[in-house]
Amino acid sequence: MKEGWIRILDVEKYYGRKGNLTKAIDRVSFEVEQGEFMAIMGPSGSGKTTLLNLISTIDSTSAGHIWFKDQDITVMKNKDLAEFRKKNLGFVFQNYNLLDTLTIEENILIALIINEAKKKEAIEKAVSLEKMLGIYDVRNKYPYEVSGGQKQRCACARAIANNPSLILADEPTGALDSHSSQMLMETLTQMNDELNATILMVTHDAFSASYTKRVLFLKDGKIFHQLYRGNKDRRVFLNEIYNVLSMPEVGDKDAR
Repeated sequence: MKEGWIRILDVEKYYGRKGNLTKAIDRVSFEVEQGEFMAIMGPSGSGKTTLLNLISTIDSTSAGHIWFKDQDITVMKNKDLAEFRKKNLGFVFQNYNLLDTLTIEENILIALIINEAKKKEAIEKAVSLEKMLGIYDVRNKYPYEVSGGQKQRCACARAIANNPSLILADEPTGALDSHSSQMLMETLTQMNDELNATILMVTHDAFSASYTKRVLFLKDGKIFHQLYRGNKDRRVFLNEIYNVLSMPEVGDKDAR
């Protein structure tokens, strides 16, 4: 059997001290294939964001291993982890994390410049992404002058500017209205389909999760269920997600 592109093996995460430990992640194992678009769902406190932070190396595991291609990132040193993140990961956050003193285009360019792209190539890449994601017309505006949806699409452009191996999205639609949420999810789907971007997204939102190819459900730090979309219509998949979220053992009141 072919091993997954990313492998999470018996991962555990504890917080606190001996005698007063909180187990945030409890022996979680799963694999992510290259080009997959996957959501992680579960009630508040289920460990979703903690798991994302472990995979992104923002936090370290208490036990278990995370393999990225042929690298065990759980045993890498801090300086190597910083280089790993720079070369392999792109991030999309709920609050955009854009610099208000830079224009939309400059926010994209800075990601390229940090990775030592040449000025002409960086500008060409930024313009290409702006056109692809529908923000070319606002490229010279500042973040406070554009809508939340446009800011988040700028964040997506910045996340994929350096062709990362993996895009990690933490509640990317959390601060958006329903129309902007739909546009963002269509943008992420486009990135997945046209660029073969591998996307791992944490969300409370069943509507957003219905755009993905697989949904992993967590509760109390453990995986208790997963759904594959396959060739199903998105509305059919959305109903399946709602059915899981309505189970008494899930009880995610935040899912909408």
